[in-house]
Amino acid sequence: MQPESPCGESYRCAMNGRTQINLRCAALAACMLLSPPAAPSSADAPLSAAEMRALVQRTLANQHRNDEALTLYQRREHRLTWKTEQRQNVEDDKLFRVVPTGTGTIKLVLAEAGKPTPAADLRKQLLYLEQALVWALHPKESKQKQRVEKFQKKQTERRETVDAVLDAFLFTWLGSDRADNGRTLVKLRFDPNPDYHPPSRAASMLAHSTAIVWIEPQAAQLVRVEAQLARDFSVGGGLFGKIYKGSRFVMEQAPVETGVWLPVQTSYNFKGRKFVFGFELHEQTRASDYHRIGPPAQALAKVRRELNSASPSGSP
Repeated sequence: MQPESPCGESYRCAMNGRTQINLRCAALAACMLLSPPAAPSSADAPLSAAEMRALVQRTLANQHRNDEALTLYQRREHRLTWKTEQRQNVEDDKLFRVVPTGTGTIKLVLAEAGKPTPAADLRKQLLYLEQALVWALHPKESKQKQRVEKFQKKQTERRETVDAVLDAFLFTWLGSDRADNGRTLVKLRFDPNPDYHPPSRAASMLAHSTAIVWIEPQAAQLVRVEAQLARDFSVGGGLFGKIYKGSRFVMEQAPVETGVWLPVQTSYNFKGRKFVFGFELHEQTRASDYHRIGPPAQALAKVRRELNSASPSGSP
């Protein structure tokens, strides 16, 4: 019998909450990434339709590599949530250490509302993380096998949805922007392709979305995306719920090592209903302190060294 996670919600990406995860995965793929643009520049010549498509295709190929790399990096995430889009009063403020487990991630709560987690509670979370990594070394064990299958299915859906971006949208040149670091970014608008027929539920969100996307053309990396639902998106034909038109998603990515760009900020402003009950999701997450922890066997060795130290800090 497996123990209940002391990390609260932290293991749900590997264990449950599938509908919410698929929606977020689709939102991520419907769009793609960022770095704050500065003053626009008209010096660069517009890309042709063929050049835009080729750039997006290269960028999607790199995004697959980024997604694979994300399963090998731990990081810190500072998550804030609000009840309303005006963000007047913070409803939830948590700092996490996020560690990949081979079938998702575990989020260790480092602080809540600015108050650090007591050392004893942090150690409990580390012990649970250790156990999860031990399970990862036995992929044929029945429950772990189920986790692996669920994770692989989710990863396959993610890859297919990212690939679908090339056909799901029509691309329009909006010019070039100068990023704060001096790099020139290509700015494109993604509009739904009326001839696109989604092959899956996750990909169907693409047909409901529009987005403004910034790409670093030399690296062919997604830098920023600002996406919005152009019409309501139903879940389970509307029986389970609906996300309303106008809901917005923003994501930014930045390089963490050569050839690897990972998310540094995401924000959601969603309105909709679950069954017959209305809901709002207003959330911002900032990620930092990326460190390569490796696959489960390497991660387990590092976590055990940390547990054997005098005072585990929970830091990456």
